[in-house]
Amino acid sequence: MKIRRNILFLCALSLLVCAISGCSVQKKIKRADKKFAIGEYYNAADIYKQCYGQLSSKKDRALKGYVAYRQGECYRLINNPRAVNAYQNALRNKYYLQDSTIFLNCGLALQYQGKYKDAAKSYELYLESHPDNYVAQAGKYACNKIDEWKRQTSRYKVSEAKEFNQKRTSSFAPMFIGENDDALMFTSNRQEKQKGGTKKLKRPSNVTGQQLFQLYQARKNAAGQWEDIELAEGLYGDQDEEKQENDSTGGAKGSANAEMGVCTFSRDGRSMLFTYSKPVNGQDLGAKIYMSERASGEWGEPQEVKLFADSTITVGHPALNSTGDTLYFSSDAPGGIGGKDIWMAELDGDQWVNVHPLSSGINTAADEMYPFVHADGSLYFASNGHPGYGGLDIYKANRDTTVKDSVVWILFNMGPAFNGVGDDFGITFAGNSQDGFFSSNKGDKKGFDRIFRFTLPEMEFIAEGVVSDEEGNPISDAKLRIVGSDGTNSKLNARRDGSYKIKLKKDVKYVMLATARGHLNAKEQWNTFDLKDSKTYTMNFTLNPISRPVKMENIFYEFGKWEVTKSSEGELEQLVKLLNDNPNITIELSAHTDLVGNEQFNLELSQKRAQSCCDYLIKHGIEKERLTPVGYGKTKPVICDKALNKRYSWIPIEQALDETFILSLPADKQEICNQINRRTEFKVLKTTYKLY
Repeated sequence: MKIRRNILFLCALSLLVCAISGCSVQKKIKRADKKFAIGEYYNAADIYKQCYGQLSSKKDRALKGYVAYRQGECYRLINNPRAVNAYQNALRNKYYLQDSTIFLNCGLALQYQGKYKDAAKSYELYLESHPDNYVAQAGKYACNKIDEWKRQTSRYKVSEAKEFNQKRTSSFAPMFIGENDDALMFTSNRQEKQKGGTKKLKRPSNVTGQQLFQLYQARKNAAGQWEDIELAEGLYGDQDEEKQENDSTGGAKGSANAEMGVCTFSRDGRSMLFTYSKPVNGQDLGAKIYMSERASGEWGEPQEVKLFADSTITVGHPALNSTGDTLYFSSDAPGGIGGKDIWMAELDGDQWVNVHPLSSGINTAADEMYPFVHADGSLYFASNGHPGYGGLDIYKANRDTTVKDSVVWILFNMGPAFNGVGDDFGITFAGNSQDGFFSSNKGDKKGFDRIFRFTLPEMEFIAEGVVSDEEGNPISDAKLRIVGSDGTNSKLNARRDGSYKIKLKKDVKYVMLATARGHLNAKEQWNTFDLKDSKTYTMNFTLNPISRPVKMENIFYEFGKWEVTKSSEGELEQLVKLLNDNPNITIELSAHTDLVGNEQFNLELSQKRAQSCCDYLIKHGIEKERLTPVGYGKTKPVICDKALNKRYSWIPIEQALDETFILSLPADKQEICNQINRRTEFKVLKTTYKLY
């Protein structure tokens, strides 16, 4: 009886412990859900993680799947790579039966890590039940195109701006202070050195788990180098740290337990709007946008910018246009498309009115953040909802002015120079230029954000080449003239080595003429239309002599026949061009045979071959009166010059390749000489055709 009572007692105790434990887990999950709802993702993830280990895979499978999914959501939203593992735990517990959105968000997390094949599969699973979802469509499309995109090139030159970055901390969202490029503000959670070398530790964020972010400024010195990186002047007071930590009242200035960052400036740099978040009674209740005016070198007491009547709505990432009368910002306010959207407001007096989200051409059901308005009116922003490389990518958007009575945006992904695996965001430009800074966690294993600089070198269009004679010798006294459709009319002399180089302009049609004393002219035409990058045009000119015959290298006939073959047309087209470039010359076009065969037959064959070439030229627009066809048969053998001797050293200079010489050679060399003698040539007869 005693043993039985003990067993019953232990069973009852076990049930009681289980009941208490189950109740405890439920309370923890509710607490985590509350923190998740107010954006305290780091703290919520830690609680979900504890709860997951306390739930049974058999009895609590559905709840365990839910907890794993919410844990994954927390990790994804703070860019923690453990998001994928958490989602996989949820899938093992068949959470997709509760909510198929897990496939979409798991795809986003996989794509963020560069696991494109797995991400594509996850998107496909989600599209089975949501075939019209734009974010999933964009994600799948990007994963399938990623190899092609990685091969794209860009004119932008990007490098890390190391002077702004500090190890094991994040720095991001740089912004020039006004239209000048000599002062910069950025967001960072770097540690401030104190006297004695110790560091000032700040309260870690409930949202990210990192140290709090604050605004830092830097200026250029006389040498153009950035220096004196320090906290924004005037925004941070010197009150006792402990007193500030316990302060949960209104104001912004000097609040050490608040986060400040992602700012924008008026054109004159005297007004700043920035993102501000301060916990109240230990809870992070979202971000607001504050405004501060600068006086006497310091920023004054910030005032909240009222955008919504509902004070619980989170807003941040402000961006002003160049005139300061339009504000863009990011918010998850009701009325958007989903996630964080980009909104805009217009200034009316001292009030921001007409507050509304941008259209679906910009916003998606995922996140659009970090807007920036270039001086030329282009809108830049970061998104993980449009086709991209994974995580946040930087996009450029312009209004399509061809569509009347509607706001349509043309969107461009900034490409591999800016975007890659991870988050790329927070771009800024120096004035009207295409140079500036942006932020990214690319290449950082722990996901810390760093600031990068970029420049867009001016496009250069160059024409260069060498002017030489038909034997390849440079013509040092050659002259060139270039005429452009934009009115360009320039002359230049070739260098001693026959080379030249000249700058061109974009979207111009050019004609260049090369001339030299004792030589025929040569001309080239081209244009610089529709170029997207620098380009060098290599234009080499070969000038033929006026005083001696010029051999046409690629004129071929079938054995015993005189019709011009298809393979000869390219050479004849070059002769057409030369005659058009030199409209006042007449030529003799001659054909020659080797010593094989009857002399009379060779004369008739060569005459027909010369005539065949002339017929081709006439057919292509050359006047008959400018052409004199002559067949010489074997009566004019080649006389060896320096160029031929260089190729065949066994043929002496000035040696005629006549029958006596050829028959004195071995059979293989005889055939070489016969090939040399079989040729088509032209020589200038007159240079005054229709000149007078």
